[in-house]
Amino acid sequence: MIRAPATAFRAHKPEWAIDPISGEGAKRHGGRYNPPGTAALYLGLSFQTALLEANQGFEKKLSPTTIVEYDLDCDHIVDLTQASERVRWKIKPAELRCGFRILAAEGKPVPTWLLAEKLIKAGAAGILVQSFAPGATSKDINLVLWKWSSRRPHKIVVHDPDGSLQKIQRVR
Repeated sequence: MIRAPATAFRAHKPEWAIDPISGEGAKRHGGRYNPPGTAALYLGLSFQTALLEANQGFEKKLSPTTIVEYDLDCDHIVDLTQASERVRWKIKPAELRCGFRILAAEGKPVPTWLLAEKLIKAGAAGILVQSFAPGATSKDINLVLWKWSSRRPHKIVVHDPDGSLQKIQRVR
């Protein structure tokens, strides 16, 4: 397992921007790498990747978005961008890009959910994985976290030097 890169980004829907480290939306609805009931924080390693992820399926129009930058000091990350790690964890590239929502709706096993459960049990805090958002290239990498906190070894801090996100919270 490796240490996460030092910086990541997320393009939040406005309703989630007030709590950018909650993981509640993913927990409630599930995602490619977390079944419903498992919290996850999906981050892009670049600003552009975060926008691609937030705007999936709407390539010509951008929905209202709040971009948040995160400072990371997080260990126990599995790098699934590396073929050797995919072999080690017995996951094929086609399984990573599976139609997870369709499989779940049909009551079929979701390979990426099974992988997440296996990695979490093995002590992984998250994964690095290629983005499959429309328009993404092999350079668009996501960091998906299942474990994070305000302290090491899974430290994540929202970069908000002027308190803008807290100002949004007070307005609500």
